[in-house]
Amino acid sequence: MDQHTAAPPGAGHITLMAAGELRDALTAAQHGDRATALAALMAIDADSWQAIADRLSALGGSLPELLTLLGDQP
Repeated sequence: MDQHTAAPPGAGHITLMAAGELRDALTAAQHGDRATALAALMAIDADSWQAIADRLSALGGSLPELLTLLGDQP
């Protein structure tokens, strides 16, 4: 498995629905649509949230940092 897609040991499962909501949130944030980004993030279940946070942490980042980075894009 590619190191960029491998989950850290002990990481939980991200549901397919949560992955789609995260993708939608990141796309909306990149386009400056904060309301849509927030709505998509709020639709993610708690277990998937923890798994997302674990994966981002393993990559050396966090969701707020990622959203800030995308929001700063022209």
